[in-house]
Amino acid sequence: MKKKEFYVVIERDEDGLYVGEVPQLKACYSQGDTVDELMQNIRDVIAMCLEEIEEESTTEFIGIQKVVL
Repeated sequence: MKKKEFYVVIERDEDGLYVGEVPQLKACYSQGDTVDELMQNIRDVIAMCLEEIEEESTTEFIGIQKVVL
């Protein structure tokens, strides 16, 4: 099986939970009390998202840019 690589955007919410989202997969996000817990949870969610996808995702994660106003 070919390994797939996904990027996880991580934020901390107002309650202190770490929230992660995988931009390459539609509606693929999770949370955890620690970054380690979040990463385990997001692995499980990625696996579930991949089971539901009928065809390969066509989006490519390019990066994150900061805008200062």
